[in-house]
Amino acid sequence: MLNLVSRLVLHLATTGWDMQAATAASDIMRYFDLAAPQHHLDEEIHVFPAVLTLQKGRLDLLVYRLKQEHIQMEKNWCHIREILDRVAHADEKSWTDLSRTDTVAIALFQKIYKNHIQEEETYIYPAAIQALDRTQLDVMTRDMVRRRTSASDGR
Repeated sequence: MLNLVSRLVLHLATTGWDMQAATAASDIMRYFDLAAPQHHLDEEIHVFPAVLTLQKGRLDLLVYRLKQEHIQMEKNWCHIREILDRVAHADEKSWTDLSRTDTVAIALFQKIYKNHIQEEETYIYPAAIQALDRTQLDVMTRDMVRRRTSASDGR
């Protein structure tokens, strides 16, 4: 989705607003409204606590920082969502280009997310695999499926 954000910003700068841009903005909003919070919750409930059981000082500090980044990313998302909502609900007559402030906010959002993902993939997920046994992984998987199924059913 972060790549789609980059393509959307480039498309708006070179081509301007069109239905393709509106669709991309809607797709990005859907992902960050629904899937991203579920992913963060998975980490908060299952992954981060498992890593903390290893009691590795630097890794513990990273977990605490990543948890804080989840909060910051949610705050940043509110602003980015407003920008994308303008794109999704614009038309050729009402569209005005993204401002410099908009593009900087989007770039910052992407940078924070990309760095966050890289640190999770490099350090956190390998540590979680080390910390979790097969039974814990099965419980985690069932919980993730249950929450997503409940969310899609409207429960």
